[in-house]
Amino acid sequence: MTEYRARFDAAIDFVNGGRLRAEGFRLDLPAADLGEAEIAELLVRHLGLALVGRVELSDLEIVEEPHRGSRGTIDPAAGASASGAASAGRRGELVDLSHPIRAGLVTYPGLPAPTITPHLTREASREKYAPGTEFAMDMITMIGNTGTYLDSPFHRYAEGGDLASLELDTLAGVPAEVFRLTDAASRGIPAEVFFDRELAGTAVLLHTGWSRHFGRPEYAHGSPFLTEAGARHLVDAGVVIVGIDSLNIDDTESGGERPAHSLLLAAGIHVVEHLTALDRVPARGARFTAVPPRVEGFGTFPVRAFAELPVR
Repeated sequence: MTEYRARFDAAIDFVNGGRLRAEGFRLDLPAADLGEAEIAELLVRHLGLALVGRVELSDLEIVEEPHRGSRGTIDPAAGASASGAASAGRRGELVDLSHPIRAGLVTYPGLPAPTITPHLTREASREKYAPGTEFAMDMITMIGNTGTYLDSPFHRYAEGGDLASLELDTLAGVPAEVFRLTDAASRGIPAEVFFDRELAGTAVLLHTGWSRHFGRPEYAHGSPFLTEAGARHLVDAGVVIVGIDSLNIDDTESGGERPAHSLLLAAGIHVVEHLTALDRVPARGARFTAVPPRVEGFGTFPVRAFAELPVR
């Protein structure tokens, strides 16, 4: 069988600063008809690079040449299966990734804050129950976009699946891939950041550190977001959930366009916004859960999001 290699010069920029250059680099190719973007992704995977912001190839030439054994990708499922068997019956630490909801909480500027009022006070309940027995029943009025919440396809599309339609296996115990972006040089998270990992069937969690501003005016301005190209890559990769610890998965300061929401929700990928404490979750190995109530005809609702860490 004929084998092919790519020969090129490369310049690789990282989102947290720094640059890597290569001259006359050669890389095994699975086929001769790959485009420049596909070869760039293969390069990132081959070198095992993380937090890549941009890859530029020059003097690219594809030659017929025997393979030299470029490094393949590692199947995360194999390691997970082995470690799971060893730790059967044990639970890892649970890390709460959600903000508490309280009366008056401002999650997103311009949206109403929740109000909490009593329906039945403990004092009034004493007249209804046996001596020594009392209950409190309260009412909460809030928009679905409160605290840490999940967007279903119905949030963006009239014919999309609502909260009641979501499959539990896409919401609970999903393998988590955390990307550290706290020192990124720009607000937009590019597709190249994700090139170094296999992401099919995972929850991609974007740790920007922006949650440190939650509940304060500065939270609403200059927040990190997922670019359109980044969202398109995650759709193509087959992820299940995308979460971020900032104001919005999209750039809310660029007008009314919402490409990340549009692409992800059209593909049936859940979006979780306003996460927190992602610094406590390892880059790989944890499992992510974010389950909303099963409400029909509703697109967005708060979740108690958490991660189960690997058993040590």
